[in-house]
Amino acid sequence: MGLPNTDTLLLVLDLVGTFVFALSGATAGVKNRLDLFGVLVLSFAAGNAGGIARDLLIGSVPPGAISDWRYLAVSLLAGLVTFWRPSNIDRLGNAVLLFDAAGLSLFAVSGAQKALAFGLNPVMASMLGMLTGIGGGMTRDILLTEVPTVLRADLYAVAALAGAAVVVVGDRLQLPAAAMTIAGAVLCFALRFMGISRGWRLPIAGEREKASPLSADRKDNDAKRF
Repeated sequence: MGLPNTDTLLLVLDLVGTFVFALSGATAGVKNRLDLFGVLVLSFAAGNAGGIARDLLIGSVPPGAISDWRYLAVSLLAGLVTFWRPSNIDRLGNAVLLFDAAGLSLFAVSGAQKALAFGLNPVMASMLGMLTGIGGGMTRDILLTEVPTVLRADLYAVAALAGAAVVVVGDRLQLPAAAMTIAGAVLCFALRFMGISRGWRLPIAGEREKASPLSADRKDNDAKRF
C-alpha cells in the first residue's frame, strides 16, 4: 500500500475513533447530568486524549487533535447530538460501553499503524497502540471521578494490546495493511464485547484467597493466636 493510502487510512481511523470515543464521553456526561459545556468538554477529552498522547510520544507535533480542525468538529458534533437527544440514552442501554469498545478498537489499530509509520519497533508500536486506545476512556473516567475502566478486572487494555499486536504482526509479515487493520479492530472489539457481555476478566487481587477454604482456615487460626 502506498504512502498516500496509508495516510488516508490513518486519518479515517483517527476521525472515526475520535467520533465514537466522543460519543462515549458525551453519553457519560449526559448520564451524570452535566451541562452543555461539561458534555462538550467530556466529549472532546474522551475523543482526543489518546491521540494527543500518542502524537506527543512519537514526536508528531503539534498533535492532530490541535492542528486539524476536523478533530474538534467531530468531537463537538458527537457532543451536541448526544446532548440534544437524551431520550436516546435510555433506549441504547449500554451505549457508553459499546461506543467505548468501538473507540478502543479503532484507536488501538490506528495508534499501532502510526507508530509503525514513524519507525517504532514492533514491541513499542504495540504498546503505543494500546496507550492510544485506553487514553480517551481513562481521561473520561478521571474527569467523572470514577476508577478508570483500564484498572478494573474486565478486558480493556488487554483487548487493545491484542488488536494492536495483530497490526504489528501483519506489518512484519508484509500482509495488506487495510486487512490487518480491520482484523485487529474486530479482534479488539470482540474481546472487549465478550468482557462486557460474558463477564470475561482478568484475575482480581485477593480473589483466590477469598475463594480458598484453606485461606479461610488460616485466617481463623491466626485470629485464635491473638
